[in-house]
Amino acid sequence: MLTFSRGRVILILLPLIIGILCAVPSFLPDRVVEQLPASLRTRVNLGLDLSGGSHLLLEASTQDVAKQRLANMEEQIRAELRRADPRIAIGDISARDGKLSFMVRDPAQVDAAVERIRPLTQGAGLTGQRDFNVEVVNSSTIVVTPTSAGIDNAVKSAMEVATEVIRKRIDEMGTREPTIQQQGGNRIVVQVPGLQDPKALKDLLRQTAKLEFKLVDTTANPAEVAQGRAPVGSEVLPYPDNPSGVPMIAVKRQVMVSGEELADATQGYDQQSNAPVVNIRFNGAGGRKFGQVTTQNVNRPFAMILDGKVLSAPNINEPILGGSAQISGNFTVETANQLAIALRSGNLPVDLTVVEERTVGPGLGADSIRAGLLASIIAVVAVATFMFVSYGRFGVYANIAVAINVLVILGVMGILGATLTLPGIAGFVLTIGTAVDANVLIYERIREERRRGRGVVQAIEFGYKEASRTIFEANVTHAIAGGIMLALGSGPVKGFAIVLLIGIATSVYTAVTFTRLLAAHWLRTQRPSDITI
Repeated sequence: MLTFSRGRVILILLPLIIGILCAVPSFLPDRVVEQLPASLRTRVNLGLDLSGGSHLLLEASTQDVAKQRLANMEEQIRAELRRADPRIAIGDISARDGKLSFMVRDPAQVDAAVERIRPLTQGAGLTGQRDFNVEVVNSSTIVVTPTSAGIDNAVKSAMEVATEVIRKRIDEMGTREPTIQQQGGNRIVVQVPGLQDPKALKDLLRQTAKLEFKLVDTTANPAEVAQGRAPVGSEVLPYPDNPSGVPMIAVKRQVMVSGEELADATQGYDQQSNAPVVNIRFNGAGGRKFGQVTTQNVNRPFAMILDGKVLSAPNINEPILGGSAQISGNFTVETANQLAIALRSGNLPVDLTVVEERTVGPGLGADSIRAGLLASIIAVVAVATFMFVSYGRFGVYANIAVAINVLVILGVMGILGATLTLPGIAGFVLTIGTAVDANVLIYERIREERRRGRGVVQAIEFGYKEASRTIFEANVTHAIAGGIMLALGSGPVKGFAIVLLIGIATSVYTAVTFTRLLAAHWLRTQRPSDITI
């Protein structure tokens, strides 16, 4: 076990050298790291508590989820009854009081209409209820009412989607290692390290980016529209840039094309005015639908609606068959880019409101780093002194292994893009303290073998061999605990678990394999007749 071929020595040292080199960028200034190739920028990211940043608590509107569900159900009902054979004719659908109601023109088709609508409802999780109740009132009127279980299930699903959309938007900003997690039933915590001005972040996250294309209701009375009233089947929406001067416009409630059918969105410039715009491209289904709608409605105004506000309502002069369009408005380059990011990452299924906002200054982070470094230095000096006094030359080997272990941990964290938090520094200090445990077990076993009368080489060989099983079992229990914290924890707990797990793997490697290599080299070159340990 103490014989190492040249190839084996290289295999042992190569991972350590790579780990040390990957740790170097973490100690270099930002301006130097930015000049390195992207593949060599293996820096450890600092968490919110170390580098400062922004903390936002967002709250979702459950009323918005309920309203959106009603709108989706209305569209599904219309499409389903149109597909019936024979077609089921209905009157205008009312969406008052949080429920849908409409009249079937032919009373003989009421039962057929109910039979086609009921399959549109779904089970609300494991509650045993449906998400909508369908009932007949006054023999010819059908009322579709959302259930509380259905709303709760929809809110849960919307929050899961919203969390993922927020994650994509922040990633598009180029921010490293944000913390995004759901809190309670309708809140999301967002922490972005290094971001001291949260205004742009708030503007981006609060924007639902719900893009819709609807036909303008040209039959609406302008006087009634100005008062906020629209014909049945239409709705009045704000239109700040209305050329007529009236900041309101009536549009059909039916969505002709939605932002969910977008394939891409980029910031660009209008070819005539050079004003910032957003160029959008639909996917296959969306492109066909957009082409069909513009073909059937030539010379009619078509409203582009973003988050319930009309951006523009241009006239359809000719069919648009290329699957691409342009969104114009009073954009700056920054706002157009933010909208493009929001559209690319998907629309939020629910409106989010900032209910709590905190900014962590970099000064607090600097104090935490200084305190952590001081604790680490004290721990290293204390451990190194104890090992040297207790085990002499072999204590020096253990100290070298600890120093390399610290650098390798940083290198591995840099490769993985992990974030170092204040609990992570605590994990670092703990790793330094426990990194020599394996060496203590080995060296005490070597002492025991020497007392039994074994020679120097045999004592060292048996010391490493017999202690390895105990070392492995002890670290497996630590790894299990760290794995559970990593799987179930979040934020600071997760940061501590990451450092702990990396430290367990690297400390066993350096304390056992690397120190054995050093001991074997000393035995081979010095051939001592006795050892002091």
